[in-house]
Order: sequence, then structure tokens, then C-alpha cells
Amino acid sequence: QVQVVESGGGLVQAGGSLRLSCAASGSIFSIARINVMGWYRQAPGKQCELVATVTRAGATNYADSVKGRFTISRDTAKNTLFLHMNSLRSEDTAVYYCNARRTDSRQDWGPGTQVTVSS
Repeated sequence: QVQVVESGGGLVQAGGSLRLSCAASGSIFSIARINVMGWYRQAPGKQCELVATVTRAGATNYADSVKGRFTISRDTAKNTLFLHMNSLRSEDTAVYYCNARRTDSRQDWGPGTQVTVSS
């Protein structure tokens, strides 16, 4: 099993920036099997949606709504995932979740971190 914990959320004004972090821990065997990590978010009254993912090889994928504003990165050596968020908008307000998917398709989720953007 892999444990993931997010940090870095908070309150920011529209146009501002935040950096989210996600630390993954667990057995060496499980950590080595993580092939994709990503960020998802859920706004009040809405379904959970993909924000961005990054593979072990470094390939990234972004939701159209965040392209050009958010950057996902991964420090594989430190088992840490980041989400750099710039030009934040009120519609980015949500709980952001970190996800780790292993080669056997098992997934682990963090408890989430709240991001609130005031307009």
C-alpha cells in the first residue's frame, strides 16, 4: 500500500499562485510500482475531475481548464509530486486530491487539501 498526503493548500486572491505538494510513502516495493501520479479536484456540488497527471517517464497531461496556468512535476527520488498553480481563478476553488496509480492498477488517494481563490 502507498500512503499519499497533500499539503500547500490555502486561501489566495484571484491572479495569485500556490504550490501543492504530495508526499508518497510506503514499502519500497509499492513505491517502485507507481507509474502515474496526478492531481484531481472536487468543487462543491460538482464531480471530481482530473487536473493533471505525470507518468514515471515524465509525460504530462492537463485538463483544458488549467493548461498554461498549472504545471505538474514529480521528484521521483523523493517520491514527491507538485502542482504549481498560477493565475488562479475563483473557479479553481476546490479540494485537491493527490492520486498514485501503480502498475497493477491499484490506486491510492490522499485526504485532500483545500484551495480557495477569492475574487
